[in-house]
Amino acid sequence: MDVTMARSGRREHRLILVLNCGSSSIKFAVFDSSAAPLPRQALWNGKVQGIGGANPDFGETGVAPFSIELDTAHPYRAALRLIRDRVSRRLDGRRIGAVAHRIVHGGSKYFMPVRVDANVLADLKGYIPLAPLHQPFALEAVEILLREQPDLPQMACFDTAFHHTLPQVEKVLPLPYAAWERGLRRYGFHGLSYEYMAVALPERHGDAARGRTVVAHLGSGASLCAMRGLKSAATTMGFSALDGLMMGTRTGALDPGAVLYLMEIEKLSLEQVGRVLYHESGLLGVSGISAEPRVIVGHENDAGETGERARLALALYVRRIVREIGALVAVLGGLDMLVFTAGVGEHNAFIRERICAALGFLGIALDTDANASHAATISSDHSQVTVAVEPTNEEWIAASHALSCLDREKAR
Repeated sequence: MDVTMARSGRREHRLILVLNCGSSSIKFAVFDSSAAPLPRQALWNGKVQGIGGANPDFGETGVAPFSIELDTAHPYRAALRLIRDRVSRRLDGRRIGAVAHRIVHGGSKYFMPVRVDANVLADLKGYIPLAPLHQPFALEAVEILLREQPDLPQMACFDTAFHHTLPQVEKVLPLPYAAWERGLRRYGFHGLSYEYMAVALPERHGDAARGRTVVAHLGSGASLCAMRGLKSAATTMGFSALDGLMMGTRTGALDPGAVLYLMEIEKLSLEQVGRVLYHESGLLGVSGISAEPRVIVGHENDAGETGERARLALALYVRRIVREIGALVAVLGGLDMLVFTAGVGEHNAFIRERICAALGFLGIALDTDANASHAATISSDHSQVTVAVEPTNEEWIAASHALSCLDREKAR
């Protein structure tokens, strides 16, 4: 990929490539910055998934997913190379002006998007223990591009940054105070998604979104954010991606005594405990069927243990969300708007219905037809709380940040 710096002041060839790197997948999107404001719809996007597994595949806009082979010694590097090659084929004379990376953890130092150089990269590697599912893989992509295309601007956009507005009482962990001074604190995650909500919700719902709002980002990873004035006031995912809600394969908040028991009594190693907490728990662990609610719900009426565990998994999943929403409503002093976003939140009407039914005491009432059709507003006319479904757009937020960084550099 060639690089276009902003020498002429024109944006005609300044495409922004966004990379969202996880432990087994790389998602990408390409945005055209020639239009102002930056269009929210990517020119095209796609992903490699199943990296490190037996059957990886690749798909992109206009191309159905197909099986691929990746170098078994360096599958992640091979997946990134494939994406770069596929993007290059579709450039049609245009050039990539910058790469925006979703970086999960910015620690206590990075609250704004930043251009990545060797020093910043070294800092961010120090946060790998805080986000082991995402940080190392995103930084591997950064490092490869720094080495192979050093003149290509790369911008790090942090999931933790949106939660910088959390009050100290929300950030401090009830450990010895020295832990706070060492950086052990609640950081909050899914910040790019919540940042998009802070843009999109007032556009669609006006000043109603500026009040007491709880956003439920429900995907394979899941968290809630309490917003007041479109800023983060409290969130469920704190020090790590294991905190808060029950997720697809992760426990969410767990009594630390259970972890000590696994290690002291059942003699699991640190690595084994990590695998249990991150990969073998949550919906998958309880149901024994899947990490995906839409798959599990199909087994609720099965006979015997299969049906029992399916019902239990979904009931626990919903219960944990309801409990945490209740806690955030208490912090906010009430609730004006409840918003569902991300894969499960946007597409699973039955999960939204069960959550809202349990929150009926707050005056929430759903419009059944609107909920079934995933409408933008799914609450009924007599609901005391507006309930909304808002598709997230983390990639556009990252691309916007990259473009702003480029413009600031040009203005110097």
